[in-house]
Amino acid sequence: MSNFAVILPAAGRSTRFEAKNRRKKPFVDLNGRPVWVRAAEAFVNRDDVTQTLIVVSPDDLEWFKEKFRPNLAFMDISIVAGGAERADSVENALQQVRDDIDFVAVHDAARPLIASVWIDAIFAAAETSGAAIPALKVASTVKQVNDQQQIETTVPRDQLWLAQTPQVFARELLFEAYAKRDHFQATDDAQLIEQLGHAIAIVEGSPMNFKITTAEDFKMAEAIINILPKPKSLRSLHPFADETPGFLDI
Repeated sequence: MSNFAVILPAAGRSTRFEAKNRRKKPFVDLNGRPVWVRAAEAFVNRDDVTQTLIVVSPDDLEWFKEKFRPNLAFMDISIVAGGAERADSVENALQQVRDDIDFVAVHDAARPLIASVWIDAIFAAAETSGAAIPALKVASTVKQVNDQQQIETTVPRDQLWLAQTPQVFARELLFEAYAKRDHFQATDDAQLIEQLGHAIAIVEGSPMNFKITTAEDFKMAEAIINILPKPKSLRSLHPFADETPGFLDI
């Protein structure tokens, strides 16, 4: 069985998300548990995940350690100080990945609606190809617009997909991609693998696995959190588990 490390970037500025307590989106409670905890649970419950790291902005580091100390200890999650941009944060975390790790998964801490069955498929694809990401086919008509918000052209959508996470790569492949990025600020890790010319497998994702970016996203997450597919035996792995029923068994 391959060993996987999971990196959870949570160092973003959350400029499009407005919470009442002014906390960033990964730290806000979603039906009784923080968004980042829900994102982490699906991974720390797995036998093939042997290392988990969360990347937090230096400005939030001490507060985060104190606030979530029980969760971090119980789930055996290490904290890494983030960088100026997402790619910088992931690169910081890669320096802490153990030598015995075979594959590294990078999953947005603000993407809490992730199910183990989807992770199974992505991990399996990465083991076969060395690189795999979940993605959704673009269903809507795509328009390219100018600076005046006027349509310039309709973009063919036949080969367009919307990337999601977790994005999973062979450890050495991801290390090589970051070693050669030369400060390029990729918006996802697959973009760096593309620059190496390495093929990346696409696993069809789920619309439920969306990233919380706005307050409207958060409301949608609240509405569907309890209908995610979950194995019957899976229990929330943290000190303050809720007792919410209603999961769909698979």
